[in-house]
Amino acid sequence: EVQLVESGGGLVQAGGSLRLSCAASGFTFDDYAIGWFRLAPGHALVGVSCISSSDGSTYYADSVKGRLTISKDNTKNTVYLHMNSLKPEETAVYYCAADVDRRRVGLRPSHDYDYWGQGTQVTVSS
Repeated sequence: EVQLVESGGGLVQAGGSLRLSCAASGFTFDDYAIGWFRLAPGHALVGVSCISSSDGSTYYADSVKGRLTISKDNTKNTVYLHMNSLKPEETAVYYCAADVDRRRVGLRPSHDYDYWGQGTQVTVSS
């Protein structure tokens, strides 16, 4: 059974940092690209970052470049999202997702992903 489990969310002040984790099981980790999305109240789901399966290339939404860093540890089947200089408007539920199509590159829409985690809440206070 494929599972993605996010953790690391919480309450942080504006300008603070958090590290989210996405632990994967039930599939060959190296075969899937992993993306991070966020869903803020009253807003649509937004992709913020992705790391490819083939060469570990990383991609970011323009709004987070320079502040968020995605990385993965293949020995732990875990992808991380390091978030710095957080803003109140980044309060959202953060989801990780897995995409099995190795041909795709770059950020991709949510419908390209095959599996999703349950999400972790990030709250940034002003």
